[in-house]
Amino acid sequence: MLIFELSSKGRRGYRLPELDVERVDPRAYLGDYFREELKFPEVSELDVVRHYTRLSQLNYAIDTTMVPLGSCTMKYNPRINEELAGLEEFKDLHPMVEEQAQGTLRLMHELGELLKEIGGFEGISLQPAAGAQGELLGLLMTLAYHRDRGNTNKRKVLVPDTSHGTNPATASLCGFEVVTVKSNREGELDWEDFQKKLTDEVACLMITNPNTLGIFEKKIRVVADALHEKDAILYMDGANMNALVGLAKPGQWGVDVMHFNLHKTFSTPHGGGGPGGGAVGVSKRLEPYLPVPLVVKEGESYRLEWDRPKSVGKLLTFYGHTGIMLRALAYILHYGSELKKVAQYAVLNANYLKHLLKGLFLDPYEPSPRMHEFVLSVQNLLEQGVNAMDVAKALLDRGFYAPTVYFPLTVKEALMIEPTETESPQNLQRFAQALREILQLVKEKPEEVKASPKKTPVRRIREAEANRKPVLRASWA
Repeated sequence: MLIFELSSKGRRGYRLPELDVERVDPRAYLGDYFREELKFPEVSELDVVRHYTRLSQLNYAIDTTMVPLGSCTMKYNPRINEELAGLEEFKDLHPMVEEQAQGTLRLMHELGELLKEIGGFEGISLQPAAGAQGELLGLLMTLAYHRDRGNTNKRKVLVPDTSHGTNPATASLCGFEVVTVKSNREGELDWEDFQKKLTDEVACLMITNPNTLGIFEKKIRVVADALHEKDAILYMDGANMNALVGLAKPGQWGVDVMHFNLHKTFSTPHGGGGPGGGAVGVSKRLEPYLPVPLVVKEGESYRLEWDRPKSVGKLLTFYGHTGIMLRALAYILHYGSELKKVAQYAVLNANYLKHLLKGLFLDPYEPSPRMHEFVLSVQNLLEQGVNAMDVAKALLDRGFYAPTVYFPLTVKEALMIEPTETESPQNLQRFAQALREILQLVKEKPEEVKASPKKTPVRRIREAEANRKPVLRASWA
């Protein structure tokens, strides 16, 4: 039910204090933009509380259930970090001040130094608002690097066939020609195909490591050397950093630029449309092109540095999402030298869950070892008329959010599962048991699986029709 449907004329949920300033006619300032009547709902405070509480109970969220979205790292994040970022000294700070913001600038600087250490990078920008914008910055700096060196022939970007969809989109947005590199039977970048496509026209390779299949790219250093021989840049998508944090430093492999998803790896709740954080670490060769401003330390004080002649410019209003940065800093400082446990338990949980599911679904890359996530295929269920989407919907009826489906495109009827480090063994066992129950139902009553979900507020919809013919106008409007 929409809140407008609860509306009753004259009902109010608040009472404003008496006006203690001179009353003005808004028409004098708004002119033709003034609207006589706005159709706001008229509801009581109790109606509002019940309405939004009811809406919150309709959602699947990490606060209520396991959300094993592969490649998205949907994990629980400590509430204390929310409280710290919400302190009025931080959240009410005006973005135009500098001398009065020494505390916030110091924390931003410290976060940057920690991310440089974690990633093995020479420079850092905290400015990007999300991972996709971090990708954009990485390719803008790649473009600036090649222009600075007179490499006008560098027009191609290599993208593995297991990459995130934003990778080729970002490359195209920056004017590059996207060239797809195949993966091999082990799920890694096909070395021969990579060598064949690594021409003098290649500006960059965009790779994820571990890749979208949850498999570590063991040739990463050799790949980096081959790219650098062609004066090309190695970009790494940091979406899967949850598998590496505290254990490995991509900068030491020869990675030139990588975005950190602060909202995946370092404590900000992921989802809901943001805000996010896509901090970008760079090697020495790309450091001059970082966006302005950078937070620098001079003696015991901090300032914003704008004088960077080779910078690609400004990427985001003001300096980035500082609330996200504060959460990330609190998260890293909490773990300290134990940060590696995040990755260790993420990898352990993924492999334990994969073991629990062994033999239930097809594993196209067995016996390749997996990192923090793995991809299975339900192609063996197609004979019963059941596909990956049906299995995903059936999980909703059993109290679990579904894993990522139909991605990556190299696996037919894919289920991409990432349990993260925050789930207990008991939760993983329950998730595996739910999938066993679904498989048993496929054998006995496949039509019931295809009719799932039955217990959710909204039943099964026709996805294609809902996407192409959405109903965007409410009946009360």
